[in-house]
Amino acid sequence: MDNAKEKLINWRKEPVVIRIDGPTNIKKARMLGYRAKQGYVVARTRIRKGARHRPKPMKGRNPSKMGRLRYTPKQSLQTISEKRVARKFPNLEVLNSYYVGEDGVQTFYEVILVDPNHPAVMKDPKTKWIVNHRKRVFRGLTSSARKSRDL
Repeated sequence: MDNAKEKLINWRKEPVVIRIDGPTNIKKARMLGYRAKQGYVVARTRIRKGARHRPKPMKGRNPSKMGRLRYTPKQSLQTISEKRVARKFPNLEVLNSYYVGEDGVQTFYEVILVDPNHPAVMKDPKTKWIVNHRKRVFRGLTSSARKSRDL
């Protein structure tokens, strides 16, 4: 087996959201704002490929046009995975994310997180803007969310 396939097999065995030491693709991560200093965290996440299941109606009826299976959400899988990571790390802000691989069932993304309360982030003039931008991932302000909003 080649190295990339073994990597995906190992990632599949890990938890859905896992904090990692550093980015897999350093060039891409730096392009999206990652810096190798304190206050920056990278987390890898996986999300199931394909369409989502719409929630079943709970009020005792069974509409013929329920359409549960091929329900396509308005957000990309990347945006959904960013939100999941943000819920896992509530004290950190999502800066950006990028694609790292996929297998037959799941897609893997790495999410760059910043600690807005860390002194190294607060002092740096390039990064201190994020101190006042709380919960930006839930307001659709990350790069992938802006694309789904046609901005």
